[in-house]
Amino acid sequence: MTEKTPTKFHALQLFTDTFIAETVHLTNEQIGIYIRLINFAWTKNTKPFTTESAYRICQCKSKDCEEIVLNILLEFFIGGDKTDLSKWTHQRLIKEHSYLTEKYNKRSEAGKKGMESRYNGVSNKTITPIPIPNPIPNKNIKINYEDTFAKLWKLLIIKRGSKNKAFKLWQKHYTEMPEIEKTAEIYNKQQKGKDAQFVPHFATWLQQKRWEIQEQDENFKELNMPTLIERMKKLGYTHKGSEGEYEQFYKDNKNYKLHRFKKDAQIELEA
Repeated sequence: MTEKTPTKFHALQLFTDTFIAETVHLTNEQIGIYIRLINFAWTKNTKPFTTESAYRICQCKSKDCEEIVLNILLEFFIGGDKTDLSKWTHQRLIKEHSYLTEKYNKRSEAGKKGMESRYNGVSNKTITPIPIPNPIPNKNIKINYEDTFAKLWKLLIIKRGSKNKAFKLWQKHYTEMPEIEKTAEIYNKQQKGKDAQFVPHFATWLQQKRWEIQEQDENFKELNMPTLIERMKKLGYTHKGSEGEYEQFYKDNKNYKLHRFKKDAQIELEA
């Protein structure tokens, strides 16, 4: 909001040293009349006033009072004389009034420029940037993967564990995985020949990213996983499942693991 230039200044600055020096020769009565007259001139914004107005403001009821008022006017005010008593003003008050008027005009103009700069884009430095809101995701919009996952689930030869948990993990990893037919093929081949109780839950399989075991690997083809499992079964080992590059077996209350890609790998006893 811009500052409005006042039409009247209610306070008058009194330069005490100058006032005392200029009025040292006056009586108390004359000083009182002088103070009344300069205050009266200030309330009129230093515009000229008549001698009759001066008599009234000083409440003169005698010729003696009028004479004192006239003498003060002649000594300290300008614009009139004994032949023309219609216009009086005070030179120092005019100067002070002009100074204050100019001061407030400059302040008002600065305020206007500030408002223009702020609201009309005059200066980018003073404009608070308007933030660009980020769109709020609509939580009611549901990405529908149910049909695709249902097709994948249907392709699994062995379905173990929570379907709902598997669905959530599939949603998390599906961008990293092959097409659903290929994913189902990898899973089914890895579980073929296993006892059902040792087949991992599909959710576990997804969590451990076991689809990354590429059956295209030449070692994997040459070794042939079902043959490895069958061979171990003939030796009395029970197949428990897969973990990374290892197949896990169980025999005589002990756990064993065998690297699936090393034909000459030794059976290792798990800790």
